[in-house]
Amino acid sequence: MMDTLATLAAYLSSDDSPDECMVISDLDGFLTGVACSPAPIPTEEWLQVAFGEKDTVPDTIVALVEAKLANIQEILASQSAPIEPVLWLAPEGHTIAMDWCEGFMEAVKLRPEKWDAFMKTDRGAELMMPILVHMFDENGNSLFGLAQEEIDDTLDAASEAIPSAVPAIYKHIRIVTRQ
Repeated sequence: MMDTLATLAAYLSSDDSPDECMVISDLDGFLTGVACSPAPIPTEEWLQVAFGEKDTVPDTIVALVEAKLANIQEILASQSAPIEPVLWLAPEGHTIAMDWCEGFMEAVKLRPEKWDAFMKTDRGAELMMPILVHMFDENGNSLFGLAQEEIDDTLDAASEAIPSAVPAIYKHIRIVTRQ
């Protein structure tokens, strides 16, 4: 899967990719959100969001993205391996999960009413917190009112929680929605 990630990352950051396409961390979070979705999302719909101008994307890249999604779905369905989100590493050494979380939330936006029902449950809200805490407004302010001095530690802890939170989200959604 590493060669797939490297190939996808190279394409997504190249001049050959559509201007509106996601980069690798966003895409990984988005595909994970699609895999966790409480309602099915047709391939054409999520591909359009991922790439923008999907028709200009080479079939080989589309196939790699579909394979990446299938791999995420397999891991989540079998609970056989941990999810390994594609996150950035800051020069200071801490993990940056904001792009991944924004990608995940783009998938949430595709079925907002279904996700809202999940997040209104106590367990759903708890499980989504490591992702939601990474959301900031256009001015860079935490949507959860985190004080500036708390942000780095909170985001680091939330980033570390994502690999265990995602399989729990997937599993709990299936219980709540009876999928």
